[in-house]
Amino acid sequence: MSLRVGRRTVAVSNPDKVLFPGDGITKGELVEHYRQVAVRMLPHVRGRPVSMERYPNGIDGERVFQKGAPAYFPPWIARATVPKKGGSVSHVVVDQAATLVYMANQACITPHVALSRADRLQNPDQLIFDLDPWEDFEEARHAALLLKPLLDELALPSFVKTTGGKGLHVTVPIDGRADFDEVHDFAGQVGAELVRRDPDRLTMEFRKANREGRLYVDLLRNRYAQTAAPPYAVRARPGATVATPLNWSEVEDRRLRPDRFTVRTIFDRLERVEDPWRGMARQARSLDRARRRLEVARVTTR
Repeated sequence: MSLRVGRRTVAVSNPDKVLFPGDGITKGELVEHYRQVAVRMLPHVRGRPVSMERYPNGIDGERVFQKGAPAYFPPWIARATVPKKGGSVSHVVVDQAATLVYMANQACITPHVALSRADRLQNPDQLIFDLDPWEDFEEARHAALLLKPLLDELALPSFVKTTGGKGLHVTVPIDGRADFDEVHDFAGQVGAELVRRDPDRLTMEFRKANREGRLYVDLLRNRYAQTAAPPYAVRARPGATVATPLNWSEVEDRRLRPDRFTVRTIFDRLERVEDPWRGMARQARSLDRARRRLEVARVTTR
């Protein structure tokens, strides 16, 4: 079968192939998801190198994490050459809805994107706090609601989403002047202050054995070459959960669950709720002033 997606026609093979066996969700449904969410998803992925998380035989089969664009990908799919140790990799870059649909037809369940754009690879334009609970999602909700006022103190706008997994991502748009080392260092300072405010429930301890049941404030995504599942991406989990932007008022609701949004429920939300991340890039901030405010915050809260 073929789909008309914008100016492109994309061939879809084996649309009835089941990719999520426990739910009977097919490749055709995955393709249709990305076709329909593209208008909302594109602003959050456009211009960023993509790494493809593929499951050619469904989520119970082999996982293929593919960074390079295969030679057989059509020439209309944009690419970016990304340096790596000992060479370079030609990544897919999403610049149109048809690219999302084409990748879905390749059983790419999740297109993971870089925190920087292809034209400024060393300078991220967003910072991510990955709030990974020990076991209970309530831990992630609590951490996010503690992090937001701290970021408010630093005059940094913050945007939150379910990851489609166990936790939450809190994203801060930044102006792209700092490189990855500077951004990671700043994130570490904020994370340390966050943990200091609730050391019984939060930790930055990398080793699981040393976390003692506390939520891990994960900053590793703020390193060069790391990626994140973008808004509206499907995750390779039972139910085909979807990473979903939230309003902060929704995080305050104790009924919120990380698996609430799936490929079969997300469109009811999209019909009712405007994208909470709309216009996020226009709110990008410098980290210079935030650093100075963080020093003040440390002093006044001790």
